[in-house]
Amino acid sequence: MPGADHADDDEARAETGWRGHAKLTISLRITGVRADGFHLIDAEMVSLDLHDRLLIDPRGDGLSTTGPFAAGVPTDESNIVATALRFAGRRAHVTIDKQIPHGGGLGGGSADAAAVLQWADTPTTDLAAVATIGADVPFCLVGGHARVRGIGEIVDPLPHVDRVFTLVIPPVAVSTPAAYRAWDDLGGRTADGPNDLEGAALRVAPALATWRDRIGDRVGSAPSLAGSGATWFTEGEHHDALADLVDEGATVVLARSVPAEIATNRADTAAR
Repeated sequence: MPGADHADDDEARAETGWRGHAKLTISLRITGVRADGFHLIDAEMVSLDLHDRLLIDPRGDGLSTTGPFAAGVPTDESNIVATALRFAGRRAHVTIDKQIPHGGGLGGGSADAAAVLQWADTPTTDLAAVATIGADVPFCLVGGHARVRGIGEIVDPLPHVDRVFTLVIPPVAVSTPAAYRAWDDLGGRTADGPNDLEGAALRVAPALATWRDRIGDRVGSAPSLAGSGATWFTEGEHHDALADLVDEGATVVLARSVPAEIATNRADTAAR
């Protein structure tokens, strides 16, 4: 989707700061599989106050990362931010301060892509087109609290509810495509809880079960898996009870839900 010539605007704007808010998948049902193999979902998602910070400079090219979770984030054309720039028909150098843990299923890359689309003033009413960048990008654009269906392109806003979550991101890698393949192999729904992918994710990464049990023992109730993982979450403030898991390689984060007006107000003067 090429954009208009923004050369004059780019000179005036120069480098600007933006935020990309993490998302949490609270529940996930798989409702079918399209002819092209993509799985259809019916999910509840919320935006979190946890966010990456981006510096976008239209006078340059390329991508760089900083911050505690920069390791492992690609800085080449495979990064979803580069995909978003191509979608918008724009060029820029983007520096991402990674505050959202990488690989936990919290939508950090999609949140960053949504910030780039807003920076580029890209028309985003066609969420099906936006979903070609990444399945979580439509929700990250809409933000807040929503029911998400299709392959992620149908986003129906829901009323905001103030909620607090304790997130535990263990040092376990879970491939989302592998989790969906395992779901297929297992014949469909594999969990009695709110997440149809949990059983499939445990099959792909059995170590997740150990972390689930460690968390449950400490807070007194079983945590939920966010999407395909690897993030486990509990509702409420349990950071102190789970702090010792950091010594075992986990990341423990206290996060709060934010309404759409905050999640989509991405301009960030503090990032400059």
